[in-house]
Amino acid sequence: MLSRTASNIYWLTRYSERMSYVARLLSVAHRMANLSPGTNEWHSAIAAAGREQVFYEKYDDANAETVTQYLALDEGSSSSIAFCIEAARQNARAVRASLTNDVWDAINGTWHEARNMTPGAIEASSLSATLDWVTTRATLFEGAYRSTMLRNDAYSFAALGTAIERADNTARILDVKYHILLPKADMIGGSLDHYQWTAILQAVSARRNYHWFYKDAVSPWNVAELLILRPQMPRSMRSSFDEIVRHLDLLADHYGGRAGECHRIAGQMRAGLKYQRIETVLEEGLHEFLTGYIDQTIELGDEIAYFYLM
Repeated sequence: MLSRTASNIYWLTRYSERMSYVARLLSVAHRMANLSPGTNEWHSAIAAAGREQVFYEKYDDANAETVTQYLALDEGSSSSIAFCIEAARQNARAVRASLTNDVWDAINGTWHEARNMTPGAIEASSLSATLDWVTTRATLFEGAYRSTMLRNDAYSFAALGTAIERADNTARILDVKYHILLPKADMIGGSLDHYQWTAILQAVSARRNYHWFYKDAVSPWNVAELLILRPQMPRSMRSSFDEIVRHLDLLADHYGGRAGECHRIAGQMRAGLKYQRIETVLEEGLHEFLTGYIDQTIELGDEIAYFYLM
């Protein structure tokens, strides 16, 4: 496969996963704003999207209106939903012949429907419905490629893009609550703290999964364990890195056994999750652990691009 084709497929799935993440991030901020007006939940959404500097160059204040406008509709931001939908379709068009009809229809249909995503679609009365539509379309696209694409190198690049983006995004959305929205000591374990952690679980479609694993009330350490270390949880960092390593190994086999720095980094990061204990993570600092993995995931993405996509 040409490196350009591989790059288009890889970024197609990354942008689709990213648009879902941004919708989930806005949903968390929206819920937390309703639960605790006056906290810095809107700033936290921008920080979790990694867009602080460019956002504050354009806006003076992070509030419901400015953050929602920026993360939903700003076509100049690589983290906005509108940008991701456009970029995903452009990448899909470039490799149309490599995609099944179902995959193309899923992303092309999303692009056509997104024309209705006007400023009115992100007003308070319609925001939840709009965000639900975005996550539903992303799920439809992922289901289409996972159920219809041949299990070849094209599929591995698609799955790799999804897993890289998901690992990064899960770390970011968890870090929003734990660090940026960290409550005062006397609030930990209270009703507000409980509802904020529940909002995080809802944002990553993990509320029922949580109660299947943990029979007690929602607690920060259990949420952290579920989203970081549980391989059974589809959006956990551990599950994402299991998939990253598996598809990098498949690609190495497909291309004559050649491995690069990306394979070493991925294997090391996966081992760090596989043999980790949540007690150790919390003792050493959850925020430091998460930001360390975010930085390493960015480095891993750069190494994948260098080895396979250039």
